Amino acid sequence: MKAKIAEIFHSVQGEGIYAGVPSTFIRFSGCNLRCIWCDTPYASWKPEGEVMAVDEIIAQLSEINHIVLTGGEPMLFDAVVPLAEMCRQSGKTITIETAGTIFRDVECDLMSISPKLKNSIPAEHSEWAARHDALRLNIPVLQQLTVHYPHQLKFVVASPEDILEIEELLDNIGGIEPSNVLLMPEGRDAEKLWQTARSLVPEVMKRNWRLSPRLQIDLFGDTKGT
Repeated sequence: MKAKIAEIFHSVQGEGIYAGVPSTFIRFSGCNLRCIWCDTPYASWKPEGEVMAVDEIIAQLSEINHIVLTGGEPMLFDAVVPLAEMCRQSGKTITIETAGTIFRDVECDLMSISPKLKNSIPAEHSEWAARHDALRLNIPVLQQLTVHYPHQLKFVVASPEDILEIEELLDNIGGIEPSNVLLMPEGRDAEKLWQTARSLVPEVMKRNWRLSPRLQIDLFGDTKGT
Protein backbone atom coordinates (compact mmCIF):
# COMPACT_ATOMS: atom_id res chain seq x y z
CA MET A 1 0.00 0.00 0.00
CA LYS A 2 1.22 3.49 -0.87
CA ALA A 3 0.61 7.14 -0.04
CA LYS A 4 2.02 10.51 -1.04
CA ILE A 5 4.46 11.69 1.61
CA ALA A 6 5.50 15.34 1.84
CA GLU A 7 8.41 14.75 4.22
CA ILE A 8 9.92 12.47 6.84
CA PHE A 9 12.09 14.16 9.45
CA HIS A 10 13.38 13.88 13.01
CA SER A 11 12.90 16.68 15.52
CA VAL A 12 11.34 17.48 18.88
CA GLN A 13 7.57 17.79 19.06
CA GLY A 14 6.53 21.41 19.07
CA GLU A 15 2.95 21.20 20.31
CA GLY A 16 0.67 19.42 22.74
CA ILE A 17 1.34 17.26 25.77
CA TYR A 18 4.46 15.72 24.20
CA ALA A 19 6.09 19.08 23.40
CA GLY A 20 9.86 18.70 23.51
CA VAL A 21 9.87 14.91 22.99
CA PRO A 22 12.24 13.65 20.24
CA SER A 23 10.14 12.16 17.45
CA THR A 24 10.07 11.04 13.85
CA PHE A 25 7.47 12.90 11.80
CA ILE A 26 5.83 11.28 8.78
CA ARG A 27 3.85 13.92 6.92
CA PHE A 28 1.13 12.70 4.57
CA SER A 29 0.51 15.01 1.62
CA GLY A 30 -3.14 15.80 0.97
CA CYS A 31 -5.98 17.27 3.02
CA ASN A 32 -9.76 17.55 2.84
CA LEU A 33 -9.63 21.05 4.37
CA ARG A 34 -7.99 24.34 3.40
CA CYS A 35 -7.37 26.37 6.54
CA ILE A 36 -6.62 29.99 5.68
CA TRP A 37 -3.73 30.04 8.18
CA CYS A 38 -2.37 26.56 7.27
CA ASP A 39 1.32 26.35 8.17
CA THR A 40 1.96 23.35 5.90
CA PRO A 41 0.43 24.39 2.54
CA TYR A 42 2.82 21.98 0.81
CA ALA A 43 0.72 19.16 2.32
CA SER A 44 -2.66 20.82 1.79
CA TRP A 45 -3.19 23.72 -0.61
CA LYS A 46 -0.44 22.53 -2.97
CA PRO A 47 0.41 18.94 -2.00
CA GLU A 48 4.04 18.03 -2.64
CA GLY A 49 6.09 14.89 -2.14
CA GLU A 50 6.54 11.42 -3.56
CA VAL A 51 4.38 8.33 -3.52
CA MET A 52 5.96 5.81 -1.14
CA ALA A 53 5.13 2.25 -0.12
CA VAL A 54 4.65 1.56 3.58
CA ASP A 55 7.84 -0.55 3.62
CA GLU A 56 9.81 2.39 2.17
CA ILE A 57 8.49 4.68 4.88
CA ILE A 58 9.32 2.21 7.65
CA ALA A 59 12.87 1.91 6.30
CA GLN A 60 13.44 5.59 7.12
CA LEU A 61 12.60 5.26 10.81
CA SER A 62 15.38 5.61 13.38
CA GLU A 63 15.89 4.52 16.97
CA ILE A 64 13.67 7.39 18.12
CA ASN A 65 10.72 5.91 20.01
CA HIS A 66 7.97 8.43 19.20
CA ILE A 67 6.32 8.51 15.79
CA VAL A 68 3.99 11.32 14.68
CA LEU A 69 1.74 10.61 11.69
CA THR A 70 0.71 14.02 10.45
CA GLY A 71 -0.24 15.93 7.35
CA GLY A 72 -2.16 17.25 5.64
CA GLU A 73 -4.72 14.79 6.93
CA PRO A 74 -3.27 11.29 7.52
CA MET A 75 -6.69 9.76 8.22
CA LEU A 76 -7.61 10.30 4.55
CA PHE A 77 -5.22 7.57 3.49
CA ASP A 78 -5.73 3.80 3.68
CA ALA A 79 -1.97 3.41 4.14
CA VAL A 80 -2.12 5.00 7.61
CA VAL A 81 -3.55 1.74 9.03
CA PRO A 82 -0.75 -0.67 7.98
CA LEU A 83 1.86 2.02 8.63
CA ALA A 84 0.67 2.46 12.22
CA GLU A 85 0.55 -1.32 12.65
CA MET A 86 4.17 -1.66 11.50
CA CYS A 87 5.24 1.18 13.79
CA ARG A 88 3.53 -0.64 16.67
CA GLN A 89 5.34 -3.88 15.78
CA SER A 90 8.59 -1.92 16.04
CA GLY A 91 7.67 -0.86 19.57
CA LYS A 92 7.03 2.78 18.70
CA THR A 93 4.74 5.22 20.52
CA ILE A 94 2.30 6.60 17.95
CA THR A 95 0.63 10.00 17.78
CA ILE A 96 -1.78 10.81 14.96
CA GLU A 97 -2.40 14.46 14.12
CA THR A 98 -5.86 14.91 12.63
CA ALA A 99 -8.57 17.53 12.17
CA GLY A 100 -11.09 14.98 13.45
CA THR A 101 -13.28 14.72 10.36
CA ILE A 102 -12.56 11.04 9.56
CA PHE A 103 -12.64 7.95 11.79
CA ARG A 104 -10.44 4.90 11.26
CA ASP A 105 -9.62 1.90 13.42
CA VAL A 106 -5.88 2.46 13.70
CA GLU A 107 -3.07 1.81 16.18
CA CYS A 108 -2.61 4.99 18.21
CA ASP A 109 -1.30 6.00 21.65
CA LEU A 110 -2.49 9.59 21.31
CA MET A 111 -5.09 10.94 18.91
CA SER A 112 -4.11 14.58 18.62
CA ILE A 113 -7.28 16.23 17.32
CA SER A 114 -7.37 19.80 16.03
CA PRO A 115 -11.00 20.70 15.29
CA LYS A 116 -11.14 23.71 13.00
CA LEU A 117 -12.90 26.83 14.23
CA LYS A 118 -14.51 29.53 12.10
CA ASN A 119 -11.18 31.37 12.09
CA SER A 120 -9.88 28.68 9.70
CA ILE A 121 -12.37 29.40 6.88
CA PRO A 122 -10.70 30.65 3.67
CA ALA A 123 -11.59 34.05 2.26
CA GLU A 124 -15.11 34.33 0.88
CA HIS A 125 -13.94 34.64 -2.73
CA SER A 126 -12.07 31.34 -2.45
CA GLU A 127 -13.64 28.34 -4.16
CA TRP A 128 -12.78 26.40 -0.97
CA ALA A 129 -14.66 28.63 1.48
CA ALA A 130 -18.04 26.83 1.44
CA ARG A 131 -16.50 23.37 1.07
CA HIS A 132 -14.12 23.87 3.97
CA ASP A 133 -16.85 25.27 6.19
CA ALA A 134 -19.12 22.30 5.45
CA LEU A 135 -16.40 19.73 6.22
CA ARG A 136 -14.42 21.30 9.08
CA LEU A 137 -16.52 19.86 11.93
CA ASN A 138 -17.98 16.36 12.19
CA ILE A 139 -19.43 15.93 15.67
CA PRO A 140 -20.14 12.14 15.40
CA VAL A 141 -16.55 11.52 14.30
CA LEU A 142 -15.18 13.72 17.08
CA GLN A 143 -17.26 11.74 19.56
CA GLN A 144 -15.97 8.43 18.16
CA LEU A 145 -12.35 9.52 18.25
CA THR A 146 -12.51 10.85 21.81
CA VAL A 147 -14.27 7.69 23.06
CA HIS A 148 -12.01 5.19 21.31
CA TYR A 149 -8.57 6.78 21.75
CA PRO A 150 -6.47 8.58 24.35
CA HIS A 151 -6.71 12.11 23.03
CA GLN A 152 -5.91 15.77 23.20
CA LEU A 153 -7.96 18.50 21.54
CA LYS A 154 -5.79 21.31 20.23
CA PHE A 155 -7.54 24.51 19.17
CA VAL A 156 -5.83 27.17 17.09
CA VAL A 157 -6.95 30.44 18.66
CA ALA A 158 -6.61 33.75 16.86
CA SER A 159 -8.26 35.83 19.59
CA PRO A 160 -10.03 35.35 22.95
CA GLU A 161 -13.34 35.65 21.08
CA ASP A 162 -12.78 32.10 19.80
CA ILE A 163 -13.27 30.76 23.33
CA LEU A 164 -17.08 30.80 23.19
CA GLU A 165 -16.98 28.74 19.99
CA ILE A 166 -14.69 26.20 21.66
CA GLU A 167 -16.96 25.91 24.69
CA GLU A 168 -20.00 25.31 22.48
CA LEU A 169 -18.15 22.64 20.50
CA LEU A 170 -16.99 20.87 23.66
CA ASP A 171 -20.58 20.82 24.92
CA ASN A 172 -21.67 19.23 21.63
CA ILE A 173 -18.97 16.56 21.79
CA GLY A 174 -19.52 15.83 25.48
CA GLY A 175 -17.37 13.99 28.01
CA ILE A 176 -14.11 15.88 27.41
CA GLU A 177 -11.81 16.27 30.40
CA PRO A 178 -10.62 19.88 30.74
CA SER A 179 -7.00 18.72 30.97
CA ASN A 180 -7.33 17.29 27.45
CA VAL A 181 -8.16 20.71 25.99
CA LEU A 182 -5.22 22.74 24.73
CA LEU A 183 -5.23 26.25 23.29
CA MET A 184 -2.59 27.09 20.70
CA PRO A 185 -2.00 30.64 19.50
CA GLU A 186 -2.37 31.19 15.76
CA GLY A 187 0.63 32.65 13.97
CA ARG A 188 3.70 31.86 11.93
CA ASP A 189 6.26 34.00 13.77
CA ALA A 190 7.36 33.88 17.40
CA GLU A 191 6.43 37.47 18.28
CA LYS A 192 2.81 37.07 17.20
CA LEU A 193 2.56 33.66 18.88
CA TRP A 194 3.73 34.92 22.25
CA GLN A 195 1.51 38.00 22.08
CA THR A 196 -1.57 35.84 21.50
CA ALA A 197 -0.41 33.22 24.01
CA ARG A 198 -0.21 35.79 26.79
CA SER A 199 -3.82 36.83 26.14
CA LEU A 200 -4.91 33.18 26.47
CA VAL A 201 -3.43 32.59 29.92
CA PRO A 202 -6.52 33.90 31.81
CA GLU A 203 -8.78 31.74 29.63
CA VAL A 204 -7.01 28.47 30.40
CA MET A 205 -6.70 29.40 34.07
CA LYS A 206 -10.47 29.84 34.39
CA ARG A 207 -11.27 26.50 32.79
CA ASN A 208 -8.40 24.19 33.82
CA TRP A 209 -7.43 23.86 30.16
CA ARG A 210 -3.84 23.91 28.96
CA LEU A 211 -1.81 26.40 26.94
CA SER A 212 0.27 24.68 24.28
CA PRO A 213 3.55 26.06 22.95
CA ARG A 214 4.53 25.98 19.29
CA LEU A 215 8.20 25.21 19.82
CA GLN A 216 8.87 24.55 16.15
CA ILE A 217 8.25 28.24 15.42
CA ASP A 218 10.25 29.45 18.43
CA LEU A 219 13.23 27.23 17.65
CA PHE A 220 13.33 27.10 13.86
CA GLY A 221 10.92 29.67 12.46
CA ASP A 222 8.38 28.87 9.76
CA THR A 223 10.42 26.19 7.97
CA LYS A 224 9.92 22.66 6.68
CA GLY A 225 11.39 19.66 8.44
CA THR A 226 11.00 21.03 11.96
